[in-house]
Amino acid sequence: MSRTIDIINMQGVKVGDYTIDDSCLESVKGEQAVHDAVVAFRAAMRAGTADVKTRGEVSGGGKKPFKQKGGGRARAGSTRNPVWRHGGHSFGPKPRDYSVKLNAKVRKLALKRSFTERLDESAVAVVDKFEFAEPKTKNAVAALKSMKLFGDNKKKPAKILILIDDYDVNSILAVSNIANAGMLHVSSVNTFHVLDADKILFTKEALDSFVKRLA
Repeated sequence: MSRTIDIINMQGVKVGDYTIDDSCLESVKGEQAVHDAVVAFRAAMRAGTADVKTRGEVSGGGKKPFKQKGGGRARAGSTRNPVWRHGGHSFGPKPRDYSVKLNAKVRKLALKRSFTERLDESAVAVVDKFEFAEPKTKNAVAALKSMKLFGDNKKKPAKILILIDDYDVNSILAVSNIANAGMLHVSSVNTFHVLDADKILFTKEALDSFVKRLA
């Protein structure tokens, strides 16, 4: 069944309705897809650059430290043996790729399911436009408060994700100093972003682009 949500302006006043087609929603399937998509995103964020030197990579150690027999000590062929101080490491981390392959259909299903859940939680808002004449943080804060996106907990304000279809310099600068708010181009949003934010604010044009990805 299609879903209708309010379109508001930056003063928090309703100016229209936005209808989301049923083909863009999913509330039955996709729980595992959501999990897999979040795991894949977090894995892709890992640098995978941790590296330690093995005994073959540590400089020195070419000379046998002492003769094989007669010393009363265990035989040793190199001072770079892992059991020696300044030796190489055994089974340490080496550079690797942590990325997880995820099919496009699974990504789409995960995005549908996560978006539907956020709609059910009333965590999604749509604004007709999100633009400022001046790049001032106080203007952005006032607009977000008018749209009731900060939440009721003053000690821990809601984490707000603003999704736009076209970057505006004044908007970026106005939002950049708000600790609990972030701005992202709608083409870059994924399942993790949708679930991570407490409140998601779409511009109307951004939501148009987003539902095209889900259809």
